[in-house]
Amino acid sequence: MLLTILFIIGITAEAMTGALAAGRQKMDLFGVTMVACVTALGGGSVRDMLLGHYPLVWVENPHYLIILVAAAIITVLTSPLMKYFRVLFLVLDSVGLAVFTVFGIRIALEMGYGFVIALVSGLITGVMGGILRDILCNRIPLVFHKELYASVVPLGVIVYLGFEELGISEDITVVTTLLTIFIVRILAIYFKLSLPVFDYQESQPPRLDRNKIWNFPRTSTRRSYSLTNPFKRRHRKTAGADVAVESTGSALSAETPD
Repeated sequence: MLLTILFIIGITAEAMTGALAAGRQKMDLFGVTMVACVTALGGGSVRDMLLGHYPLVWVENPHYLIILVAAAIITVLTSPLMKYFRVLFLVLDSVGLAVFTVFGIRIALEMGYGFVIALVSGLITGVMGGILRDILCNRIPLVFHKELYASVVPLGVIVYLGFEELGISEDITVVTTLLTIFIVRILAIYFKLSLPVFDYQESQPPRLDRNKIWNFPRTSTRRSYSLTNPFKRRHRKTAGADVAVESTGSALSAETPD
């Protein structure tokens, strides 16, 4: 019962953050509603399709869709007030991450999978909704370059499976896992903890002529064109030739004795 209540709180908060992200991209009401539903239920849907766990959560419980649509509309109507609830949204988002992770772990274990698949299932359930939201809003997913978010999930999986191996009751296991993920996420936000960032910028060397593979000399491509009379040019050449012959003949005649 506690998990169900927390799950509804989590998907409602995720739907509202999705609606706000859609509003920043100036989407219409249908786009806002679609992004809100994808943000809240996208992770669980992808998980169930990958693991073959049917029916999907929102197919089995259609009233979740009604809750999400109502949350999206309320977000649109009260958008000027949302800036005052930023801290509340961060807290509810952390609660949603913890609840979604626990749901992903439990479903993987119920289907007979081990640690690795439980870890993947928890990750997909916890972060895939936000990734799909950012893709639809045409931006780099925040989970890839912000404070610790997805990195908190493995810790929750270790705590959950460790408590199960020790034979601790399921209620204590679930509550401890929820608190672990929630507290670590809040600490990451408060202290701005994040993973190392890989920054690779390829430098572009200046293009010099000696660096070119093919170095052809630059020639002018400008050409001048003029209209001439071909007959006139031929006449000039002929006249020039006649003059040359006459001058040569006179020179020869001057040098020859009588």
